[in-house]
Amino acid sequence: MATTKNVKRTPSGRVSYRGETFAGYNKPKRTSGGNKKFAVLAKKGDEVKLVRFGDPNMRIKKSDPDRRKNFRARHNCDTAKDKFTARYWSCKKW
Repeated sequence: MATTKNVKRTPSGRVSYRGETFAGYNKPKRTSGGNKKFAVLAKKGDEVKLVRFGDPNMRIKKSDPDRRKNFRARHNCDTAKDKFTARYWSCKKW
């Protein structure tokens, strides 16, 4: 597991890790052209992990209450507590 020592802070205050820049820790961003829709630099204590999640070919329709309820039930969003998992971030988006 990587630590915060592997992360560089840019002069503008952004965080750089493995050639990607993020607005900060635990702040999801859209990825460009990758095989996942979002990426986030998750941080727990001193540990950091790059987590990618989301299907780039699907639209999120979370404004529909029935879709939202079914998604959260299907992914057990009530028990998603680990920031280092894609399930946690996907549920947080919903």
